[in-house]
Amino acid sequence: MTKDLDTLATALYARIDDELKASPGLAPARPAIGISPTLSDAELLTLAVMSALLGYTSERRWLRRAHRDFRHLFPYLPQQSGYNKRLRAASGLLTSMVRVLARDTSLWSDDVWVVDSTPVGCGCSRETAKRSDLAGWAQYGYCASHSRYFWGLRLHLVCTLGGLPVLFALTGAKADERETLRDMLDTAPDVTATHVGQTIIGDKNYYGREFECDLAERDLVLMRPARKGEPERAGAHLFKPLRQTIESINQTLKGQLDLERHGGKTPAGVAVRVLSRVLALTAAIWFNDRTGQPVKRSLTAYDH
Repeated sequence: MTKDLDTLATALYARIDDELKASPGLAPARPAIGISPTLSDAELLTLAVMSALLGYTSERRWLRRAHRDFRHLFPYLPQQSGYNKRLRAASGLLTSMVRVLARDTSLWSDDVWVVDSTPVGCGCSRETAKRSDLAGWAQYGYCASHSRYFWGLRLHLVCTLGGLPVLFALTGAKADERETLRDMLDTAPDVTATHVGQTIIGDKNYYGREFECDLAERDLVLMRPARKGEPERAGAHLFKPLRQTIESINQTLKGQLDLERHGGKTPAGVAVRVLSRVLALTAAIWFNDRTGQPVKRSLTAYDH
């Protein structure tokens, strides 16, 4: 199997279509009587993944490119408004397919996870913060890794060391990382049930005796650097290289998949654009794993 964008798109479409045939309840709800959409849900998600991999932040520009270069893959392409409405309605399917593809990789069985959050900026001016539809969800926050303040959201990720997204959540910038991790674990009991004794490595923000006891009750082992005034913790020699690992995963989302250039102006718009990028990363890792590539998180073959 060749390693190029057309082949990935074909394999991804077939995988999503097979999953929808096996589990039709995953598809967005539609009236029992009416005209069936010309563009299938599998084609819709494949379009969204290709857009993210090719670095398009404008839906209009992406659909013009798709009309010009990808009609051999998509006999019918909607207008921008129709594409946008369909994609927002398919946010649940996007979330489900991230999990489906992740389970279908060899990386899913890794016994070490890394957890972190990264800023998703939504505006750069005070006027935007006051007038945006995102006000109330988006907040002012501080990114210690890059020593900067921002207005927007945070993408919380639990990944394998190979960069495969296992759990994820999109919250306000000031959301407590520990509470968000708990919520992610609570919403995915099937994941923790199949990863008993899993090691989770986080930064100093994942602290607290009660928090660690809660993870221990879930049969999870937390490793993190010692905070100021604490004695040295087990695995301290691992934290520096592993910190670079999670930063490189975040950089893949930001530098190659344009996470912070999502262009969303409403909660639903931002959510579906972020989900599309998480699915694009998962799909690339899934395809690289299926084709036996040595670097699972490489997107180079698909970004042109």
